[in-house]
Amino acid sequence: MLTLFYHPLSSFCWKPLVALYDTQREFTPHPIDLTKPEDAALLESLWPMRQFPVLQDGATRIAESSIMIEHLDLNHPAQSRMLPADPQAALPIRLWDRFFDMNIQLVMQKIVDDALRPPERRDPVIVEQARDKLDRAYRVAERHLSGQGDWAAGAFSLADCAALPALFYAGAIHPFDDHPAMRAYFDRLVQRPSCARVLDEAKPWFRYFPFQDRIPARFMT
Repeated sequence: MLTLFYHPLSSFCWKPLVALYDTQREFTPHPIDLTKPEDAALLESLWPMRQFPVLQDGATRIAESSIMIEHLDLNHPAQSRMLPADPQAALPIRLWDRFFDMNIQLVMQKIVDDALRPPERRDPVIVEQARDKLDRAYRVAERHLSGQGDWAAGAFSLADCAALPALFYAGAIHPFDDHPAMRAYFDRLVQRPSCARVLDEAKPWFRYFPFQDRIPARFMT
């Protein structure tokens, strides 16, 4: 039996949730609230880095969102895969998974982290550098997506699971309105049932996002 330890607001938790919903795999959701000492202790017992998500598959525990999606493909085959079986064909998907995580999601997180600091500890230089990196990433993504079909790397895949949280949160903080291919791609993402379900489940938690006032109204009602 699969159990996912996660938080509904966490961007990296959205990735396996999208994959699980999209492939209609059965699993037990186990939310973690780090404000509760018992939940924090549980998470540390599952993964000493105290980071979610963590996937429990029988006696096996898997950390890191990309790895757990690969684990699902290998050990719990579904009608559709998040990565092709052919390693060569999987490379572009791995690339764009890493691109959305490293160049958009983690860069956006620097702006969030700065907003969560006390005012006297905030650093406008870090924020400016992060916004510059997002602009560069947006240009790269726009160029790539302009030559693609509906999804980031062929069929809906691991790359798109990574793109949903990255573009949702980054778009609220640093909009990509002047990138039409990105806008169209994001609209396709949020309309996909698995992605829409993840966003709907996260909705009650958006009030804890420091830039909640910038989340488009269509996601708040």
